[in-house]
Amino acid sequence: MVLKHLAGTVLPPLVALLLLGLIWQVACAHPGSSLPAPTKVINDTWELIANPFFDNGGVDKGLFWQIAASLKRVAMGFGLAAVCGIALGTLIGQSTAAYRGLDPIFQVLRTVPPLAWLPISLAAFHNADPSAIFVIFITAIWPIILNTAVGIRQIPDDYRNVARVIRLSPAEYFFKIMLPATVPYMFTGLRIGIGLSWLAIVAAEMLIGGVGIGFFIWDAWNSSLISEIILALIYVGIVGFLLDRLIGLIGFLVAKRSV
Repeated sequence: MVLKHLAGTVLPPLVALLLLGLIWQVACAHPGSSLPAPTKVINDTWELIANPFFDNGGVDKGLFWQIAASLKRVAMGFGLAAVCGIALGTLIGQSTAAYRGLDPIFQVLRTVPPLAWLPISLAAFHNADPSAIFVIFITAIWPIILNTAVGIRQIPDDYRNVARVIRLSPAEYFFKIMLPATVPYMFTGLRIGIGLSWLAIVAAEMLIGGVGIGFFIWDAWNSSLISEIILALIYVGIVGFLLDRLIGLIGFLVAKRSV
């Protein structure tokens, strides 16, 4: 039974990947193709694949260190966004006055493209790293705020009335009523936020330079190393997928414990 379930889960994406790889190989294998075929990508980038941990100083580092630098920035920016976003979402979800005052401002700010904040952050911080972290923060915070607020506003009035009748403390109300009711909404916002964070850091690093997978892609483009760009994009996609699954797993565990 377990093997059948595993086969049903793993085999379909593997078959789809093989078919896509075959189509890619056939489409790009002919001479004069503008993009390299999968076999050429592997051949051109084998040293990067086989040795992701090399460090020759400066920006000449393996893909492990490039991705690790990007993840460090994402962790800081997304962590700040999660704390502030849940707090602000709770505020506007519970207070009608705060909702009416802040929601229009949030709706305007969330439509600003992430990279439009980069010049402002560079002017404010005069340093690449805090500027990139701020871009991640300002990109990720809006879905967290809005989804948390929606979750809190969806709590039935009966729950609030019962909490008043039995005189729950604010901490008891949060952990026994608010958290279980809002976990699905909150973690929906967090999953959207982590995806946007990963998108934003790759784009921001192309402009700020330094060590990071975004700058690695831009540097490879300037050196006309298309195979390295494709390899980096594959890694970016895999890491983004894993980040989404990680937040989803944490959300599942929190929901299970809060029931």
